[in-house]
Amino acid sequence: MRRPRPTLRLRLTLVYAGLFFLAGMSLLGVTYVLFRQQLSDSAAELVDGPPGRDRQMMIRENDTVLTGDAALEWMRRQQADLQAAATTSLLTQGSIALLAVGAVAGVSGWVVAGRVLAPLHRVTATARRIAAAPATDRSLHQRIDLQGPDDEVKELADTFDRMVERLDHAFDGQRRFVANASHELRTPLTLNRALVELAMHRRTASPDVLRLGESLLQINARHERLISGLLLLARSEQELAERSPVDLADVVSHVVAHTKTDADEADVTVSEAAGAAPAGGDALLLERLVHNLVENGVRHNRTDGTGWVRVVTGTVPGGRVMVEVSNSGPVVPAYDVPALFEPFRRLGADRLVTAKGSGLGLSIVRSIARAHGGDVVAFPREGGGLTVTVTLPASAGYS
Repeated sequence: MRRPRPTLRLRLTLVYAGLFFLAGMSLLGVTYVLFRQQLSDSAAELVDGPPGRDRQMMIRENDTVLTGDAALEWMRRQQADLQAAATTSLLTQGSIALLAVGAVAGVSGWVVAGRVLAPLHRVTATARRIAAAPATDRSLHQRIDLQGPDDEVKELADTFDRMVERLDHAFDGQRRFVANASHELRTPLTLNRALVELAMHRRTASPDVLRLGESLLQINARHERLISGLLLLARSEQELAERSPVDLADVVSHVVAHTKTDADEADVTVSEAAGAAPAGGDALLLERLVHNLVENGVRHNRTDGTGWVRVVTGTVPGGRVMVEVSNSGPVVPAYDVPALFEPFRRLGADRLVTAKGSGLGLSIVRSIARAHGGDVVAFPREGGGLTVTVTLPASAGYS
């Protein structure tokens, strides 16, 4: 854990107060020296008298008359007592005054430092919102737009705004490129599939042609899934224009029923515990999120007939809903889990070109979750498999 450090505002206040106390103590010290010297000069002039004259002094104290040296000694004692009392009064009252004014100066320094650092706090708050936003690309539309004199702080804020604007344009261009490229690639893939199917359905097609055609159709289908995944990934990273009420329990029931055929072919048992989980967002995207999780759970599972997938939905504290998908399967090292959410990252045999997956399943899940203001976490199960949990904000008005 990082040790707490004093804030810049506190450090500025301490420096300001320290300099004030140093200057105040120096001033008090100089005043004390000058005061002592002035008292000494006055005492010498009063007791010794002007030079060149005979000293004649008579003092009456308590019906006692002092003359000569005795009167002079009494005067010196009185002068010393007066000097000590004046010095003590100066130091005591001066120190008290210094402390009081120093406290006022410290409070004033705290207020002034806060006013001076307020623009920096605005820069920090904007940067923190951009860094912690669920959908990072969408949050790049924010700007500081600091108003005020053209000083160093405004120059920093304007530079930050220009940097974020360039990043925003870069990410928008990347999304447009992925979407446009995916659309352009769909046409030749569709044409390739049609030509291969036409060649395979000819009566003169040899067994070699049929086997080659099946292989080409598998590769073509994988490429089509890849293109569809890229389009969906680009779409899921866009800001949601409209949100509608969606119960994740209904989505899970629909997806489980839709994937039953694939689960039966893989000899994997899929069960559900669909509790009420009212969310808000794009129903098609949320269906794709659940479908990808269940599909991954079925695909990456045991092949001995003992595999299983369990889907749970419900509410969690903090006004959020969740969908959790657990599955049996091979052991996944904990250090490999974060990489599963990166595009085109697979484990084991799924790296092959002929693999059914496109390597975008969990990437799409994360993008859809963040576009809905949620998040996704995964951790390995003891004995093999994964548990993936997606949390989303509950729909408005739900309690």
